[in-house]
Parts: sequence; C-alpha cells; structure tokens
Amino acid sequence: MNRLGLVTLVVRDYDEAIGFYVDSVGFELLEDTRLDEHKRWVVVAPPGAKETAVLLARAVTPEQEARIGDQTGGRVSLFLHTDDFARDHDRMRAAGVTFEEAPRQEPYGTVAVFQDLYGNRWDLLGS
Repeated sequence: MNRLGLVTLVVRDYDEAIGFYVDSVGFELLEDTRLDEHKRWVVVAPPGAKETAVLLARAVTPEQEARIGDQTGGRVSLFLHTDDFARDHDRMRAAGVTFEEAPRQEPYGTVAVFQDLYGNRWDLLGS
C-alpha cells in the first residue's frame, strides 16, 4: 500500500454537491460518470491534487440519509491544505462558504473550521 486514493462523502444530491465543491470551495470535477439510471461516480479534488480525492456518493437508504452532514459525529473530518491561506479563505468566504471561526494560529499553521453545504466540518490549513 502506498497511498489513499478516495474519501467518500455521502451527499443528498450529486449536482448540488458538485456545485458547492467546485464553485464555492474551488475543487476541480475530475470525473462524473453515470453508472446506471440513479447512480453516478463523481470525484472532486483540489486543483493539482495528486493523491487523495473526494468521492461524492448520493445517499440511497434512510441510514445513509441520516449520515449526511454528520459522518463523524460532529468532529472535523477532512483537512484541506493551502499554500496561501488568506487567498483561499477570502475566496471561499466570498463564495458563501460558512466558516465557524476566525482564522487562528496553531503550532502547525493557520487554521479555520468551515462547513460544507450539509454541515460536515473541515479544517482549512495553511503553513
């Protein structure tokens, strides 16, 4: 084993999730392949990402729907690294991304928690 390829996020709707991650967060749509009448293989990632990407998986059962927005029990679940914190923080805020806090300094860099359109919590991290 030498890398982690995909991380799944359960979403309510493919197109609204693509819109948020591409238009608001700034990710690229890497793949959107129809698998059958209801299922698609949708992958997004930060521009230039070479390792891990996010698979957007539409919930199809009541159990999956109950997990939308709270896949980790309210904890920050994903960590988005940036080489220019101020640029990306400002761009995301202008695009309507909800940040829970003002940026703060930690020993590992500048960080601010934001929520995706479903309430999943992310860290935006810059060095």
